This record gives sequence, C-alpha cells and structure tokens, in this order.
Amino acid sequence: MYDFKIAAADKATLYRDLASALDGLVAGEPDPVANMANAAALIWETLPDLNWCGFYRNVGGELVVGPFQGRPACIRIKFGDGVCGAAAATLQAQRVDDVHAFPGHIACDAASRSELVVPIVGGDGNLLAVLDLDSPEPARFDAEDEAGCVRLAEVLARALD
Repeated sequence: MYDFKIAAADKATLYRDLASALDGLVAGEPDPVANMANAAALIWETLPDLNWCGFYRNVGGELVVGPFQGRPACIRIKFGDGVCGAAAATLQAQRVDDVHAFPGHIACDAASRSELVVPIVGGDGNLLAVLDLDSPEPARFDAEDEAGCVRLAEVLARALD
C-alpha cells in the first residue's frame, strides 16, 4: 500500500519530496502507462488548486490522452496546437497565466484558467509525452512550479524511456 503525505512549508522542499516519492513509486516498473497513472495520482493528491493533472503521450507524432485525474479530456492534440501542442513542438515548458489569452488554446474544461505543460523527453531527444497541469486559478503556476515539474519530467523520462 502506498500512503504518501507530502506537505512542506516551501515549494522547493515540496517538489524535492514529490520527486523523491515519484522516483520511488516508478522504480523498477517497466510499464509506461502504469507509471503515468501513478504519477498523475501522486501529483493530483499533492499539489493544490488543480482541476486536471495528467499526460498526453506522443503516439506517431500526435498527442493522445494518457492517464489523468480530473474531468474527461480532449483525446488528440496535434503538435503546435494549444498549450500542450506548443510544448510538444518546441520541447519547452509552457507556463500560461491566462489560458484565454493563449492563441489557439484548446478548452477541454471551461473551468481551467491557467496551465503548465512540461515535455518529457527520452534519452534520444524524442518527445515521449507531456505532463499537463490545469488550474481554475489564474496565474496558479510560477517559476518554482515550473522548475519542480521539470524535475518530475526528468524522473518520468527515465521510467518511460
């Protein structure tokens, strides 16, 4: 049984502990879908003010929804479309304070106001998936959240590759 209770007074410690828990959770498990499912659940349970947390997998050069927590999601996203597609096309994290101001934003959940998407890149430099976090709070994500989620993506890249 897994019972993670991750809480910290500051974000740096929170993300350090979250990355450590994630590393332990995925260690030794070769199935990428199982690892994404547990990662989505762990992140969902740990980070406040989220209304969606999950993954879009790179399947043949298109993003296809993977394991997630939250309301039903868009199933397929082309590289370059929306925040997830921008992260996939550029291999750069996308932190958006107001999704309604993002050109081409794809509104899977009308309650989403801000979004953080981090690419998960394999050892060969190819995109494996993106980690997508949505919040109903405007400007929910800051530079510390982005850095923390980049670290989570590094942990996951080793488990998914």
